[in-house]
Amino acid sequence: MPSGTIEIDSELCKDCQLCISVCPHRLIVTSDRLNQKGYRFAQFTEKTLKKESKKCTGCALCAIVCPEIAIEVYRG
Repeated sequence: MPSGTIEIDSELCKDCQLCISVCPHRLIVTSDRLNQKGYRFAQFTEKTLKKESKKCTGCALCAIVCPEIAIEVYRG
């Protein structure tokens, strides 16, 4: 199965939650913290997991729907 990871720029994110709604494995959540603009931001839940435990496939649906271009997808 393909594997991937994403990075979300917390300063660009405005918590529109589009990425949360399209993630097929529900791996993106809203953070409890605020960015410098006062928005809560999206957070990737698998950032600290080992590669064997990850469910992200790198499908890039989150990056495609992001209106702020705040998500980078890495596959491999």
